[in-house]
Amino acid sequence: MLTKPRRPRKAAHRERRHRSPQPARRRNWAGGLAGWLWLAVVAVPLYWTLITSLKARSNYYASNPLVPTGSPTLDNYRLVIESDFLRYFVNSVVVTAGAVVPAVAFSFMAAYAIVRGRRMRFLRAMNGLFLMGLAIPLQATVIPVYLIIIRLNLYDSLPALILPSIAFAIPLSVLVLANFIRDVPKELFDSMRVDGATEWATLWRLAAPLTRPAILTVTIFNALTIWNGFLLPLVLTQSPDLRTLPLALWTFQGQYGVNVPAVLAAVVLTTLPVLVLYAFGRRQLLSGLTAGFSR
Repeated sequence: MLTKPRRPRKAAHRERRHRSPQPARRRNWAGGLAGWLWLAVVAVPLYWTLITSLKARSNYYASNPLVPTGSPTLDNYRLVIESDFLRYFVNSVVVTAGAVVPAVAFSFMAAYAIVRGRRMRFLRAMNGLFLMGLAIPLQATVIPVYLIIIRLNLYDSLPALILPSIAFAIPLSVLVLANFIRDVPKELFDSMRVDGATEWATLWRLAAPLTRPAILTVTIFNALTIWNGFLLPLVLTQSPDLRTLPLALWTFQGQYGVNVPAVLAAVVLTTLPVLVLYAFGRRQLLSGLTAGFSR
């Protein structure tokens, strides 16, 4: 009597699983609604800023704030550019570049020394000192920073803005870069040392290329933070020629009124470099931050 050959259990189980109907995916209506609400919260102020910057000052209070004007004008942008906007823009670029480049370079070398150094007790103490900087807000150190700048005879100068910005950019940069360097395999460093490479060569030829996403992350993050800084320029500078863009917005504030369309036109021009920088470095910023804190 002939019998049918039995199918292997794995094949039969695979066939039943293939035939079984897949459950329908449930739509997350609450998450979708929350996403649209958040989009409205973010988009409405941007929309209001853009349309108001195209309105005349005489028609601003007489019209609905959320309705675009029938006759848009660029007079507000012309007024902003004629009010030494280029000088304020150059000051912001000098302060941002002068603070970001030394801060990232020093943070990278410090993170490498903390992770790969041999004097562990001293380096752990230094790492703890850097991490303590994350717990101290900028507002709590304004008076000591002001007194130090006065003692150094740097008040009312661009170096008075650059030096504190470097100090406050180092703690977070060291934290992110140290997490990336710690994940580099130890065998790579050992192979470099066997080949006769110095610590300096290992730092820039091995650690720097492998941690390039983290370096770009801290560079973009610190640049955005310093570019939007307002407290340090307000406290440490006095001359109109040394104003940065966030502080220059006060130029359009009079004693008895505020030129709101001109202020918002200045806000649009100030935000454009930030948007361009974020558009080019968005992926590196998000991936670097998430990878740096999740490892």
